[in-house]
Amino acid sequence: MICFKNAQIVESIPILDRAFHYGDGCFTTARFHQNMMELESRHRERLRLSAERLSLSINFDLLDATLEQLKQQMAPLNGTLKIILSRGEGNRGYSLPDHPADLYVLFYPQQTQTFQLELIDSNVLEQVIGLTMPSLVGIKSLNRLEQVLLKKEAQQHGWLEALVIDVQEGIVEGISSNCFIRINDTWITPELRYNGVHGVMRAEILNRMQQQQIPCVLRFVGRDEIPEIQSLFFCNALNPMKVVQNFQTRLLEVQPCVELFDTLQLNQFNHYA
Repeated sequence: MICFKNAQIVESIPILDRAFHYGDGCFTTARFHQNMMELESRHRERLRLSAERLSLSINFDLLDATLEQLKQQMAPLNGTLKIILSRGEGNRGYSLPDHPADLYVLFYPQQTQTFQLELIDSNVLEQVIGLTMPSLVGIKSLNRLEQVLLKKEAQQHGWLEALVIDVQEGIVEGISSNCFIRINDTWITPELRYNGVHGVMRAEILNRMQQQQIPCVLRFVGRDEIPEIQSLFFCNALNPMKVVQNFQTRLLEVQPCVELFDTLQLNQFNHYA
């Protein structure tokens, strides 16, 4: 792993960094495949919107400078890139410091392959999540304690992913993924009005479905609809489709997911921004 802070290689983080004290910042995780950051424009736009919501003053030219250094040092780039925006160092207390935010880039090199759908077993987690402050809904903030606890529960059951319910008894997403659900032969994805992360792969899939004139409804999906689920898959920037085969005590329909994967060409991102 190699880490940059404001386009300079670093090996440590200041103890007064507000990311450590308060989770004061946001992040995105992207995949590099054959020297290309997949869904780059979506990652950049989400970071820009998140920085605006969090009042983070950030120089995104630092990201371009960092990526150029990485390409010069390690090309071709294959692996995972994590971009973190931190408000930076500050005094004790919640008051915001008056200086630009820091931009961290962590690169984890590894061999990458063309995307293929993955079959998994899944279920519904017992722990539920709460509602989010409206201005923070959708942001991938550095405060991920809910996901840490949810992941612990899932690992105890041996599930790679699982459905997460909120206090309003609605399906929200997976632990580290968004979800698409097929009920009554119609694709649905939870609307994420009160919580959840606005994932870049979710946005890409919705866009491609619209281009292919495949209906997908964004709405509240209640816990009581779980027995009606015909098909289910999870998606994030590192994997566009984890298809649930065994769900609770029954088999779900896999073929509609396979057909959607092929129709939307979810193994191809080179010609998409």
